[in-house]
Amino acid sequence: MSLKMSITKSTGGYWDDIRRLREALDASDAVVVGAGAGLSTSAGFVYTGERFERYFSDFAVQYGFSDMYSGGFYPYPTPEEFWAYWSRYIYVNRYMDPPRPVYDALLALVRDKDYFVITTNVDHCFQKAGFDRGRLFYTQGDYGLFQCSRPCRQETFDNEDVIRRMVEEQRDMRVPSELVPVCPHCGRPMTMNLRSDDKFVEDAGWHAAAGRYERFLDAHRNGKVLYLELGVGYNTPVIIKYPFWHMTAENPQAVYACVNRGEAACPGEIAGRSICIDGDIGGVLEDLETIRPR
Repeated sequence: MSLKMSITKSTGGYWDDIRRLREALDASDAVVVGAGAGLSTSAGFVYTGERFERYFSDFAVQYGFSDMYSGGFYPYPTPEEFWAYWSRYIYVNRYMDPPRPVYDALLALVRDKDYFVITTNVDHCFQKAGFDRGRLFYTQGDYGLFQCSRPCRQETFDNEDVIRRMVEEQRDMRVPSELVPVCPHCGRPMTMNLRSDDKFVEDAGWHAAAGRYERFLDAHRNGKVLYLELGVGYNTPVIIKYPFWHMTAENPQAVYACVNRGEAACPGEIAGRSICIDGDIGGVLEDLETIRPR
């Protein structure tokens, strides 16, 4: 089925859309949450400005970059410098809680529903907020996991202990050489379990989560489903956005909702069963809570 983009925003007012979304949520038998970077941005996980200066001002002075993303691509001359940066990056974006309780607000809305979450985020904010781990599918990896850089096998390794040690023991933007991680099987350097090329490791946990997600979709393919897309852009639309559009088009009982600042849109073919809200996700979730179920 080919869907054509023909609208870019809701034709109703903001509060009309909030009420429609509340009604769709209450009427649904199942909710599929699709989350992108915009959700974590709303929760305060931003990579520039005051937050960057608070945690990386020394790196900014030494290496000349002005945001966390740029720091991730800098060609550090030694692995000790590389892991000094990345350990701090992983610590503040994986093991610290986000500044705003946006994920907690989302959980309060779906906790009593039959829900499943698919996300391209790698910060595990869902898990930290208390979402059921069996209802989460992180498609693009996890800052909390290492993998072999080759990789020599489809295996990942929890990194919390060594990341915390790197953060605590680094001096002058270098970690001790003995903390530089290497693969326990082949001795090659470790890297983060983040999808960037064909070396991304899809381990047993990844495949188990993918299977649970597919079974959930199959079980609710023809029911009253709310496909709730939050902060998903167009970098990888084939993972969440396009599938949500197609599943909504194929199921006349489904509703598609998109909440995204500046990018709330849907194809014309499903416009009658879509709710597009251009705004801050955290604010929208707060407003949804003010409208009580009928």
